[in-house]
Amino acid sequence: EVQLQASGGGLVQAGESLRLSCAVSGFTFDEYNIEWFRQAPGKEREGAACLNGLGNTYYSDSVKGRATVSLDNVKNILYLQMNSLKPEDTAVYYCAAVPLCYTGSNYQGTLLDVWGQGTQVTVSS
Repeated sequence: EVQLQASGGGLVQAGESLRLSCAVSGFTFDEYNIEWFRQAPGKEREGAACLNGLGNTYYSDSVKGRATVSLDNVKNILYLQMNSLKPEDTAVYYCAAVPLCYTGSNYQGTLLDVWGQGTQVTVSS
């Protein structure tokens, strides 16, 4: 069974950094694309950063230059390092296994998506 669990969220101040973790089980990273999504209250779900099965990374314009996805193959954890955090980064962050990477706003989802529980990130100004 494919499972994902996001963790590492918290309350930080603007300009600080945070590293989120996505622990995965039931598959290997070359079998799926793993993406970090985020959703702020009242806003659409946004695809923020994605690692595809070939090891390529993709970022949305809103996080590009501030976010880095990395992989620990031994621990089966995908990380999202977020630097220079802004109040507009406040959201619930989710990791999901998806058939195609999608970086941008208004992600509609597919029947093939497998979602983990989210982790709250709050950035104070």
